[in-house]
Amino acid sequence: MGFLAFLLIGGASGAATWIFYPGSPKKPSKASKSGGLLVAALLGFIAAAFASYVGQSLNLFQSGQMLEWASAILASCAAGCVYTALAK
Repeated sequence: MGFLAFLLIGGASGAATWIFYPGSPKKPSKASKSGGLLVAALLGFIAAAFASYVGQSLNLFQSGQMLEWASAILASCAAGCVYTALAK
């Protein structure tokens, strides 16, 4: 799996957790909201890439296998949920 796939998976799951996670009722400014969304997407990307790297280094899967996709998706969703839980 390549850089673009990690960017797509991590960015989408990070953004989705930021948007759909039930947050606190305080009203953040527009700049801080978009900055938080960008950070959540970047964190999802990093988590997806890290999960793939660790899985390949432990010989759990090879590049492009379905388990790599699943681990990247789960890791990016978990990282996004943890980030939004701590940020909001």
